Amino acid sequence: MSDLDRVYAQLLARAPENKMEPRMEPMFRAMEVLGEPNKACPVIHITGTNGKTSTARMIESLLEAHDLRTGRYSSPHLVSVTERIAIDGAPVDEETFVRVWDEISPFIEIVDAELVERGENKLTYFEAITVLAFAIFAEAPVDVVVLEVGLGGITDATNVADGDVSVITPISLDHTDLLGDTPGEIAQEKVGILKPGGYLVSSVQPVDAADVLLARARELEVPAVFDTLDFKLLDRQHGVGGQLLSIQGQAARYDEIFLPLFGAHQAQNATVALAAVEAFLGGGQRELNADLVRDGFAAVTSPGRLELVRGAPSILVDAGHNPDGIRVTAEAIKESFGFTRLVLMVGILAEKDAEAMLYTMREEYGDMVEDICITQSSSPRAIPAGELSTMAIEAGWPEEDIHVTENLEDAIEWSVGRAEAGNDLSGGVLVTGSITLVGEISLLLKGGES
Repeated sequence: MSDLDRVYAQLLARAPENKMEPRMEPMFRAMEVLGEPNKACPVIHITGTNGKTSTARMIESLLEAHDLRTGRYSSPHLVSVTERIAIDGAPVDEETFVRVWDEISPFIEIVDAELVERGENKLTYFEAITVLAFAIFAEAPVDVVVLEVGLGGITDATNVADGDVSVITPISLDHTDLLGDTPGEIAQEKVGILKPGGYLVSSVQPVDAADVLLARARELEVPAVFDTLDFKLLDRQHGVGGQLLSIQGQAARYDEIFLPLFGAHQAQNATVALAAVEAFLGGGQRELNADLVRDGFAAVTSPGRLELVRGAPSILVDAGHNPDGIRVTAEAIKESFGFTRLVLMVGILAEKDAEAMLYTMREEYGDMVEDICITQSSSPRAIPAGELSTMAIEAGWPEEDIHVTENLEDAIEWSVGRAEAGNDLSGGVLVTGSITLVGEISLLLKGGES
């Protein structure tokens, strides 16, 4: 067992990621015993339902173009746990990940012991790795942390940070059992990351959610800017390998921005990311250097987000994990790829609204998909393929169009075969439904094992 495997096993032995504790005191206690690494540098804090990771990576790339050393914390990971903690845009090296964990473990154990003594659960997997991220960023040190919320906001482990800028991407219904049944209720949780002295930058939101965000900003007397009202996407044109954007920021207009990502949703994420960086670097009042803005966006990557991982036939992976995410991906595929035949490979985790996701897939792809492969990742949270196939039939997918397999190599072989049926040179495969499936398929394909 490698040292990284040892540390990862220790993390996984804790309460799993889908069992987050709605509490903050243990995180503040952990920060206290470690000397408050959460206060080591400025923070741009990001929450929302969809688009958090892509927006975080765009903000990170823009900051790096301005010669700032960045730390980015995001979740979940695709292949390796080290992806969650990035320095200068790259996953932290395994040696640092392991060494810092071993250094802070005695302090983690202090907090664990205090919790157990009070009859509470030890730090969870997500809490522990969040502590590790702050420790790594403080040691580096970085100039700014781009911090992605795990779930919600107000009681999320990342909320021990006081964001200089708080970014809220589109809010929709997800994790309703924990966050609320309406966008407005969910917004109450997410706006918890906004702090006195901060600055709110928001995507376009449902009216009830926008009202909540604006009311909180006024209560705290902090600036609040919203997409389309205070900044906006002016134009976008499809290009080879991405799209060309013109954005009206808070302080200036920026033209001829090449974004190497697909879809209207990524253009909107870019608009919000630019406004967030304007807020961070100049309080929304100072024009940024347009060449640096172009350089920053041109360097953006977003693994697992409508990513082309193989050609002939094209295989796309997308970590869409709720109905809204599936809809925007479908729009982007129809807009950017000329598929005459598309095969879906689908796996979904148990805590997700699988029925709604499968129905949305049928609604969005019904006119271009004749074949769907139902499978599952190795995650213990994955819905068994047989059970998921029954849900797919109930959602309207014809039983004769469904192939069911638990084996991912078989899933790839069958999907590729169907995409190439009849010597169709414009066929493609979309892998979607959960980030764990996307990660495992990406590893198989990029590793050349299929």
